[in-house]
Amino acid sequence: MIVAAGLGTRMLPLTQLRPKPTMPVRGIPLIACQLELLAAHGVTEVIINAHHLPDLLIEAAERCCPPGMRLEFSLEETLLDTGGAIRRAAHFLRESDPCLIIGGDMLLDADLTALCRTHRERQDAVTFLLRRDPRSRSFGTVGTAADGRVRRIGSRLDLGGECDAGIYVWANVISARALETLPEREIFGHLDHWLGPLLESGAEDIRADVTDVTHGAWEPVGTLAEYLSVNLDPPALSYIDLDARARAEGVELRDDLVVGAGATLAAGASLRRAVIWEGEQVPAGTEASNGVFAGGVFHACLEPEAGP
Repeated sequence: MIVAAGLGTRMLPLTQLRPKPTMPVRGIPLIACQLELLAAHGVTEVIINAHHLPDLLIEAAERCCPPGMRLEFSLEETLLDTGGAIRRAAHFLRESDPCLIIGGDMLLDADLTALCRTHRERQDAVTFLLRRDPRSRSFGTVGTAADGRVRRIGSRLDLGGECDAGIYVWANVISARALETLPEREIFGHLDHWLGPLLESGAEDIRADVTDVTHGAWEPVGTLAEYLSVNLDPPALSYIDLDARARAEGVELRDDLVVGAGATLAAGASLRRAVIWEGEQVPAGTEASNGVFAGGVFHACLEPEAGP
């Protein structure tokens, strides 16, 4: 499952134009990267939840679907939060034991095959993928005991006995039996209202695999600044050559500019450190930097300055 139904409020106003998982990274819809990652690890059936501008998400996913992969969509008229989304899709997820659930707002390169193997060997109900990363102060961490059992979730749950920790990168292996413990409610978070309470009640089969920052890649795409950063300095991904695919689809890649397929810059227009979405026409006289030209408008994508 790719969890992709959020409103993307931290990426306004871009998310007024299209849902976050469809936004182009190096000219390729972000959702293509999650699909290619799953395909590289043998996944052939994927369900994607959708809420905000669902037709755009469905179109992008179907267009980018790897050969041999079957897609289903879980349409949410009301946002169900992460746990509710999983509960709505549980009928699909039970068909594979275990199943994989990943987030739709990141670039991830991780050995999901090894993660599933570890999960099976330990016979766990749930396995999180964590990453030791210097950005942990910004994103928070999940803590584990020496045997991998989850003992802490951010600052919200702390059961003691922590020996290691890492950023939760929104990749999970879930056994079918774990889905039987989902709360009987419609809207809830998967960590705070499902797995956290199970840990508090004494569950010992919710574990994590903590990987080093040198293994694979993880780049969040949740804010405007993060979106610009992954476009201008994307991580190398083992399962897709983003630049080669982009150029094959008509994207122009310059040192500090990504020009989407069919986009044009009029004579005299000057953009630096910028992304231009496909089909856009940048008018003459436009001078701007550090942002995205989309919907006929330039949108600045710098982080707000900290106060005194």
